[in-house]
Amino acid sequence: MADSRIVLRAGGVAVLLVAGGETGLPAVLHWGADAGEVTEDDFRALERADVMPIAPNTPDEPVRLGILPEARFGWLGAPGLIGSREGRDWSPDWQIASVELDGVASSGFVTAGPASVSYLAVTDGLQLRIAVELLPTGLLRARATLANTASDPYRVDELTLRLPVPTTAREILDFAGRWGNERAPQRTRLGVGAHRREGRRGRTGADAAYVLSLGEAGFGYAGGELWAVHTAWSGNHLHVAERDANGFQLIGGGELLLPGEGALAEGESYRTPWVYFNHAVGLDAQAARFHDHLRALPVNPGPDRPVTINVWEAVYFDHDATRLIDLAERAAALGVERYVLDDGWFGSRRDDRSGLGDWVVSPEVWPDGLHPLVDRVRGLGMQFGLWFEPEMVNEDSDLARAHPEWIMQPGGRLPIRSRNQQVLNLSIPGAYDHVLGQVSAILAEYPVDYVKWDHNRDLTDAGTAPGGRPAVAAQTRAFYRLLDELRARFPGVEFESCSSGGARIDLEVMERAERVWVSDNIDPEARQRMLWWTGQLLPPELLGSHIASGRSHTTGRWHDLDFRAATAVFGHLGVEWDLAQATPDELAQLAWWIAWYKTNRRTLLTGRLVRADLADPEVYFKGVVTPERAIYSLAMLRPTDTNSLGRLRFPGLDPDARYRVTVIDRQLIPPANRTPWQAEGIDATGRQLATIGVRAPLLQPATAVLYELDRL
Repeated sequence: MADSRIVLRAGGVAVLLVAGGETGLPAVLHWGADAGEVTEDDFRALERADVMPIAPNTPDEPVRLGILPEARFGWLGAPGLIGSREGRDWSPDWQIASVELDGVASSGFVTAGPASVSYLAVTDGLQLRIAVELLPTGLLRARATLANTASDPYRVDELTLRLPVPTTAREILDFAGRWGNERAPQRTRLGVGAHRREGRRGRTGADAAYVLSLGEAGFGYAGGELWAVHTAWSGNHLHVAERDANGFQLIGGGELLLPGEGALAEGESYRTPWVYFNHAVGLDAQAARFHDHLRALPVNPGPDRPVTINVWEAVYFDHDATRLIDLAERAAALGVERYVLDDGWFGSRRDDRSGLGDWVVSPEVWPDGLHPLVDRVRGLGMQFGLWFEPEMVNEDSDLARAHPEWIMQPGGRLPIRSRNQQVLNLSIPGAYDHVLGQVSAILAEYPVDYVKWDHNRDLTDAGTAPGGRPAVAAQTRAFYRLLDELRARFPGVEFESCSSGGARIDLEVMERAERVWVSDNIDPEARQRMLWWTGQLLPPELLGSHIASGRSHTTGRWHDLDFRAATAVFGHLGVEWDLAQATPDELAQLAWWIAWYKTNRRTLLTGRLVRADLADPEVYFKGVVTPERAIYSLAMLRPTDTNSLGRLRFPGLDPDARYRVTVIDRQLIPPANRTPWQAEGIDATGRQLATIGVRAPLLQPATAVLYELDRL
């Protein structure tokens, strides 16, 4: 076909795509900052200027990199497609057959705003379609579909999409973590070779790379050019940054396929997940692109998030109707708006060793069903929510005894248990129908407004009986299909993605969920960091953020209620506490914070996240800024080496606007130790507050001070 040159521009980002002729798969000439209007002559000149000189002992033609890099053009890193027919056809001779722009055939030179480009490439026995879409936010996403058109089977081992990154970007930021300690940032320098992060847990994972950024040295929240990748997939996946000896740099990602999961018979196809690419200057601008994208989705719940109480840390498995109704009454008196009954209401589920898979109300614990509790909760003016773990099963359950073959297994043996449970194979039609039917029956019988959807173990040895063929990919797709079907049947129900806390957070599951549970660890010191970095992908209104009891059930540390609350309000606020054990003073404090949150939640849950680099890593200073108002938090986790933190400079404000600054400092310190201006507040311009700032208060360890800024 004729050459195709396409320029896409949106949200301050430009993408220059070239394909056709003898060039193989489509390539990206530029992905990054928008350099303004590009003519056809400009495009061709930039192409010529981008040709790599021939270095000694390298191929006699310039290296060329497509969106799926190919070794045949001189790229000696990992190819975008790794696959074969029993050792044949492992280096396809792709030819571009057609190009479409927003579904219309395209050729020659074209410019557009946000748009979708689809390339069809063919070779003997294979077809490859690559979709590249620039969204209005400036996010770029891509995916590929490979079809086998020959009679011989073709096996895909890996299919990843990559984009080029300038060599000025050499510093990597991605994430690690574990249960109770999600989103732990880690920085390193990209050398020659690959920085490859594999997720093999069958879910996104508490230790997922999450967002892999490659940026200029020393990049921070407000500065430094960044190129990032996020693989939108809730199963096995990978993120990669790679640099070769010629100086080419790529970032990309895709699904991590287990042996045989990419096997294609004649007429079958494999489609990758969406891989998102995010160019920005500074981490806050990067987060804003993700937030804008999520806020534009139909599933986004908006800012009026109901204050929630979850009963887990109050009662655990000890379900007693009288006690739980009493908890509902206490919560409603404080202004709580949603009540969530957690694990333990179904089957034989009196502990974590039995009952999973039997989604019927336990007649032993609830002889009249859940109706007495639900009726009282709704009579108090609260919504009602319910916990499920539909993808899991205990071996001690009616379901497992009736259908042991529905447990995911490698063949001939069961996997090791985790949390005393196994995984139910939703790719088996009978198992899928069982879960869909039982969950649907509960949601039809009771007026459930919200489902906390949990997933408490990794998928190890996850195959389909009796042969044991790997089925993580099929399980992930079945989970999406199940959630889609339940959402269609019950459009008024909200769903939370919980997975041992925050182990299933990615942009694909967020097409289906209004909320995530950031972590099972509600300790506010840990949550300060986890909220900070989970916000790199998700906006605050999606982050489940609870006030727990004074003694953390996870870490054992004790924290003042005001610090617990000042931490939790920067998300979707909830309570996880046996309120019958709270003192009158604690209940009064809690009621104050709930009322304050309700007054301020539209600011907290619609604004742009801004963060500041402070010299001390134990101090966090962040804010949420809207055109009318801003709210900032200054939190200190540990004592610093000086009495004063110096001046605070407020990022993100309109420099020409004037603001009234009010301080919320509920620390138990004498008035004489407070900054003198705090009592009256001050008026200043956004430029003054950003460049000069105000003197920080004295902070005790594990305390926080909030600042409300109202535009005058």
